[in-house]
Amino acid sequence: MPISMTNEMMRSIIMDHASHPENKHTPSKEGYEMIHMHSDNCIDDLNIYLYINNDVVEDACFEGVACTISLSSTDILCDLIKGKTKKEALYMIEQYNHMMHEEPFDDEVLDEAVVFINTSKQAARIRCATIGWTAADKILKGEK
Repeated sequence: MPISMTNEMMRSIIMDHASHPENKHTPSKEGYEMIHMHSDNCIDDLNIYLYINNDVVEDACFEGVACTISLSSTDILCDLIKGKTKKEALYMIEQYNHMMHEEPFDDEVLDEAVVFINTSKQAARIRCATIGWTAADKILKGEK
């Protein structure tokens, strides 16, 4: 997905994922790894779930209450890491964090997540845009 999207296009993607998050649900079976994340500065209070089998993220979902940025970024995260190996998912998360901190990043792996490229200009929103990504990183690294 090209970074040259218009602001309107980026807003539309963010609002669509926040209004209709496909990955916002309780896990359907046992065996998910979960981490709870919250923000002191926003309403974000989420449980992030990953189902990992043979080093592959077979499913990713979340539940809870969150602002538009957190909901949409977490929903996009879940879409992106499904079917990826731990190594691939961790690389995506690393690149997303580089983007958040205005460092060089590999936009090829971020797909829709590039809609958050301007978030770094609003420091208070960085936590919102990374809360789900931080949780997934911790689960994948076994830091729960």
